[in-house]
Amino acid sequence: MQDSTPIPSEDSDPEFNTNDVSSEEEMVKKLADARDTIGKELRKVIIGQTDVVDQMLIALLSGGHCLITGAPGLAKTLLVSTLAKVFDLSFHRIQFTPDLMPSDITGTEILEETPDGKRELMFSKGPIFANLVLADEINRTPPKTQAALLEAMQEKQVSVAGQSLELDKPFFVLATQNPIEMEGTYPLPEAQLDRFMFNIFIDYLGEDEEVAVVSQTTGTGSDPVEAIFSGEDLLKCHEIVRKVPIAEVVVRYAVRLAANSRPGQEGTSDYINEWVNWGAGTRAGQSLVLGAKTKALLDGRSHVTHEDIRAMAGPVLRHRILTNYRAEAEGISVDNVIEKLIEITPEKA
Repeated sequence: MQDSTPIPSEDSDPEFNTNDVSSEEEMVKKLADARDTIGKELRKVIIGQTDVVDQMLIALLSGGHCLITGAPGLAKTLLVSTLAKVFDLSFHRIQFTPDLMPSDITGTEILEETPDGKRELMFSKGPIFANLVLADEINRTPPKTQAALLEAMQEKQVSVAGQSLELDKPFFVLATQNPIEMEGTYPLPEAQLDRFMFNIFIDYLGEDEEVAVVSQTTGTGSDPVEAIFSGEDLLKCHEIVRKVPIAEVVVRYAVRLAANSRPGQEGTSDYINEWVNWGAGTRAGQSLVLGAKTKALLDGRSHVTHEDIRAMAGPVLRHRILTNYRAEAEGISVDNVIEKLIEITPEKA
């Protein structure tokens, strides 16, 4: 396994550009410091939720979308909007309701009068045209409207009025859903869930942290959040993350971890066959590796370990494994299944 990020040399690359190398080295250093610097800005308005912040940061630096699950009042919206400020990204919030239409998200054609007195159909962009889109309570709108996000999330474009329009880069969808009140909601289909890199669970704060939140929010206010990254920085980060070296044995471990969640396959454990209806697909392995590469950089390392893969298992697999009714009746949660997967999957075959 290599100990440092490979950088091209003048001998190996005739088009070697020392400025590009210097820029990459600076960005790697900036990434290594990112957890502390971004955390400092976020703590101006966000108290606690360290693991949640780390996972959302990993997703953004990897270029992935996030599903955020948690009860109301846990600062999900505030956290997303604050991240947009830290990264200096354009931000739009869409409140999903049962009567929301696809055109309310993507935009629509309107009839406008031109300076010469003629009338022409002009496309008015919807809120999907932003760097960071918050789909608030996404499970409260019907599948037809939920599906308006699918092309945007996968292809970074939308098809409107017979033409394809590219979205702003970088582009992220962070969607929230309330796990408590399910009446009148529309669970996301598996194909759409699979487009989310992470499913991040936000829990209640401890007493001391909650006291700090109440004191801060009922006082004179907090210091303004400063932008310390830019959209261009994020795009460079996405390229650098993919260049982080990873040993084949670690990639195989990520693939096996996802494959072992699939019931009815040769070699699948009795535990998975008993409690799981559907397991994770290939995107799970991709997300495990990308997330692990980003985590390594944030930890100041230039190589990926098995532990990095295990650290990503929860948010990556949580929405990709479907437990059965028997598991629900016996109180077996998806997180219980993931813990078992980590336990039964060896680092080497």
